[in-house]
Amino acid sequence: MPLRRNILINSYKKYIYKEIVHSLNVLDIELPKNEFSLSPPKQHGFGDLSTNIAMLLAKPLSKNPIDIANKIKQNLLEKKLDDIEEITVTPPGFINFVIKSTFYQKKIKSIIKNGTSFGKDRIGKGKSANIEFVSANPTGPLTVGHGRNAVLGDTVSNILEWHDYKVIREYYYNDAGKQMRVLSKSVESRYFELINKPAEFPEEGYQGEYIIDIAKQIVESFGKDLHKNDSTFLSEAEKVIFKQIENSLKNLGIKFDTFTNEKTFYDSGAIEKLLSQLKDKDLIYEKEGATWYRATSAGGKQDKVYIKSTGEPTYRLPDTAYHKDKIDRSYDLIVDVFGADHTDTYPDVLSALNALGLKTDHIKILIYQFVTLIRDGEKVKMSTRKADFVTLDDLLNELGIDIVRYFFIMRSMNSHLDFDLDLAKDQSDKNPIFYLQYAHARICNIIKHGENQDFQFLDNFDPSLLNEENELKLMKLISNFPVIMHTALETLEPQNIANYLQSLAAHFHKFYGTCKVITENKEMTQARLGLILGTKIILSTGLSLLGISAPEKM
Repeated sequence: MPLRRNILINSYKKYIYKEIVHSLNVLDIELPKNEFSLSPPKQHGFGDLSTNIAMLLAKPLSKNPIDIANKIKQNLLEKKLDDIEEITVTPPGFINFVIKSTFYQKKIKSIIKNGTSFGKDRIGKGKSANIEFVSANPTGPLTVGHGRNAVLGDTVSNILEWHDYKVIREYYYNDAGKQMRVLSKSVESRYFELINKPAEFPEEGYQGEYIIDIAKQIVESFGKDLHKNDSTFLSEAEKVIFKQIENSLKNLGIKFDTFTNEKTFYDSGAIEKLLSQLKDKDLIYEKEGATWYRATSAGGKQDKVYIKSTGEPTYRLPDTAYHKDKIDRSYDLIVDVFGADHTDTYPDVLSALNALGLKTDHIKILIYQFVTLIRDGEKVKMSTRKADFVTLDDLLNELGIDIVRYFFIMRSMNSHLDFDLDLAKDQSDKNPIFYLQYAHARICNIIKHGENQDFQFLDNFDPSLLNEENELKLMKLISNFPVIMHTALETLEPQNIANYLQSLAAHFHKFYGTCKVITENKEMTQARLGLILGTKIILSTGLSLLGISAPEKM
């Protein structure tokens, strides 16, 4: 998958931007009202970076943008900017910059010196972040949909940790609603069936062998004397299922720091307090036996039910109390990873919090689309209620953790994911994770081959020898890893890293196809070994952030 060129903004950008602003001051020209751009030009031959500042200044200065651009260019040339090889002006007034190859050549040694810390800006140092993800109710095994949520949430956490945030991974679940009552009745029914007593299975009951297994465990542990509505049915079901969920997450390489449940907010009085505070602001009213939140008064399109006429609360009520609790815990950043079924709910939660005078601009909502499994070109039909689904454990057992995690990450969370099981099992370059890991293993093999020929990785290798086209492309790409990570931090979209790694693997293979690493030329061999070592470091760092192994052999 080719990397988008607009991501390849090198870390030199800030320096050039600053020098442009300084030139305007020297020339006694005020900055334009609109922010000027500094990014890779659309036409590759125009250089590494290009700015439109002259066009923005043309109207206020009443001058030709070409003339303005040339004036700024001349001032910049007089300064003899570090690592700038050439500055050109092209119609209708773009100023273009070509960065010297020496800038990228120097980065190789920096990568080797800093290792996995290369490019860290430590923007999160001293800051805390709460990431809520998965949050599946304990009514059954985790499905593939939960798996995508889990991997996205964990990878977002990794991105934040890499930037020095102190991250709390949190699992929030509903243990007080209708779903749990249905679960209890489902287990209760199977229990009585096992002991040959009359039992009516609930109409919306949870089916599947796991319900029968829980009922069998209850018979073994508590005997045959339990009565209807015994709390044991729910408590044991919740305990068993949660143990399964924790094991599934462990198999996926995920461990949570804290678990929070809905019942806590009812028991603590937080729900009643929230309702009272909203009533005081005239945001709660009764209608047709139900309790409504006056969302229209807070900018919403229509009012929303908080408590149904049956007395059953909707998710909006406890979720608002839960998020108020998270705000009270004083995190610098709060991230929720939700499925598309939450699209209609979370705006009401945020609106209610804002109505209470609470700041929510540090809450970021990530919505991911659902997963469809494809086998033999056909959609795999699934139903959670009927237990007709592929569990996360099934997927992990069939494919392994690396493949599962990568396939959940490689597409934008905003896109529906068609998970191609046949492609996932393919042991060729068609499989993107195989392609990535093979690139890393190939580099490891070359390095080992070099070591067997007594080549050592010395700091004094000469990167200026690396001037071939594919050498320079590879250097530029690994040098831009910090920018990729900055983009991943801003967007919290892990596929940016996955796309970058695919591009890096492709460029490495092209480089290896045209540039023999180990040759009779000792100095060139040392330089190219340094280049691929830098590439290996970036590849392994990126894979680690995705929670994927970087094998040395394949």
